[in-house]
Amino acid sequence: QVLLVESGGGLVQAGDSLRLSCASGRHLCSAAMGWFRQAPGEEREFIAGINWSGTRTRFKDALKGRFIISREDCKDTVCLQMNSLKTDDTSVYYCAKAPEILGMAHVTVEDWGKGAQVTVSS
Repeated sequence: QVLLVESGGGLVQAGDSLRLSCASGRHLCSAAMGWFRQAPGEEREFIAGINWSGTRTRFKDALKGRFIISREDCKDTVCLQMNSLKTDDTSVYYCAKAPEILGMAHVTVEDWGKGAQVTVSS
């Protein structure tokens, strides 16, 4: 099992931006990666996915344009840039590793990070 560690969470004001990173002690260049989030009492929801090479991405439609997933500027990491944050974005954000790009129903997550808390205040 690959250890995934999220970082970059915290408390921000509505309208601010935040950048999350997911790091691993092992190289992840051959794996598809993605981000999910889960608020208390809610189901874990897909946010964004990226393929092994970083050439293809998928997003939850409601977040497309505000959230950007990338790996080109990250060494053994996957990043999630979150812009124009809203209070509804408050959640625990999870990094995930998968055999192929996430965002499709048949793709199963192989490894999860422990989660990073993001709190957006008004």
